[in-house]
Amino acid sequence: MRIAVMGTGGVGGYFGGLLARAGHEVTFIARGAHLEAIRRQGLAVKSAEKGDFHVQAPATDDPAAVGSVDLVLFCVKSYDTETAGRAIRPLVGPETLVLPLLNGLDTQDILATLLPRECVLGGIARIESTIAAPGVIEQRSPASRVDVGELEGPPTPRLERLVETLRQAGWNVHAVDNLRLALWQKFAALSCQAGVMTLADVTWGELASRPELFEVLVQAEREAVAVARADGYDLGDDYVEKANTGAVLRPDMTTSMQRDRAQGRRIEIDALNGATVRLGRRYGVPTPVNQTIYATLKVYDDRVKARAQAGG
Repeated sequence: MRIAVMGTGGVGGYFGGLLARAGHEVTFIARGAHLEAIRRQGLAVKSAEKGDFHVQAPATDDPAAVGSVDLVLFCVKSYDTETAGRAIRPLVGPETLVLPLLNGLDTQDILATLLPRECVLGGIARIESTIAAPGVIEQRSPASRVDVGELEGPPTPRLERLVETLRQAGWNVHAVDNLRLALWQKFAALSCQAGVMTLADVTWGELASRPELFEVLVQAEREAVAVARADGYDLGDDYVEKANTGAVLRPDMTTSMQRDRAQGRRIEIDALNGATVRLGRRYGVPTPVNQTIYATLKVYDDRVKARAQAGG
């Protein structure tokens, strides 16, 4: 397959790297020092799941220079969805599939307004991965998982073919019958864990060891579960308990949002806790804990955005 990775960060670099290692014709779309490093020395992946590997593949900051491809892995930050969605139009031909792997609930819906709707899929990635240095991806979680689905309805033959291709490249990937439910199943926990851990600047182990702080997380998650139910998706009475257990929640685990804040970058607060607050208002579901997280972290994000717009 001809594949373009739009956003070669922790997620795009890891999953795109696996596809390049498997022999697919992958082009990485990146910028800055990361782009230059990939051009100069290839992409190195340090993986707790698959072992370390290195790939050589073309890299550019201009999607128009690539031409149409079979698959676009869309892995930018959620706040760049609209800008990046317009930028990938030259990559999209009649048979192209676009697979977003972003945090949030609505990325695929936004892309479907910017691109031919029939080319857009939905995707959910569960992974801890980051850019450790220019040209170097560090995948830290002992396991990863990707769920993919059609925007409406059960898996189609084209989706099943894509899943098989991704599996052959080493992805732990599954087709889902109900995309929106699968999105909620990740989002309700991830958004709250990211919000609390970013606000308190703690690892998962520190959060879990502090009863008062852990209770804040539980209350935020219960709000998200209630909003999901109002949206038509019942996550189950034991969702919160299950969401806060499991091997992937290592004591030293951090979230991408708190790593972005620690490095002075914008954060995905609008797409995470902000989305819970907005949907809660729509359905009349109170979300005071998520509102507090959102309002507090929004101050930081607005300041970073303003500095960037001012050229600072």
